[in-house]
Amino acid sequence: MKLHELSPKEGSVKAGFRKGRGAGSGNGKTAGKGHKGQNARSGGGVRPGFEGGQLPLYRKLPKRGFKNVRFGTKYSVINVQSLNKFDDGEIVDSAALLAMGVINAEFDGVKVLGEGELTKKLTVKAAVFSQTAKEKIEAVGGKTEVV
Repeated sequence: MKLHELSPKEGSVKAGFRKGRGAGSGNGKTAGKGHKGQNARSGGGVRPGFEGGQLPLYRKLPKRGFKNVRFGTKYSVINVQSLNKFDDGEIVDSAALLAMGVINAEFDGVKVLGEGELTKKLTVKAAVFSQTAKEKIEAVGGKTEVV
């Protein structure tokens, strides 16, 4: 087989189609937009969620929740399984995690969650530990320190 013999899979490529270029094209005159009205006009159409001027659903539903941008704490979240990258007996803190590429940014500290298994005995320093993460780290003989 040569390069010039290659062709796309049957039915995967649609032929190009020019809208509204004369009656002979089969799509002239209104170019598939029907007669008059908002959708036939240039720039016509309505935004997503618009219900013809009727009060839209998103305004009928109550507002819920609150995101404390100013004083809220944002953690870099990692799982116990990602700590297996470190050597046995090592001290793991946010600086070490950054250096290893486990986290991208520190934010307000590191939060360790308990997904996966840990095989190495480590001393982990983080801002927050989930209960399962704490149990798994200590089960292997490691230590958890809240910073």
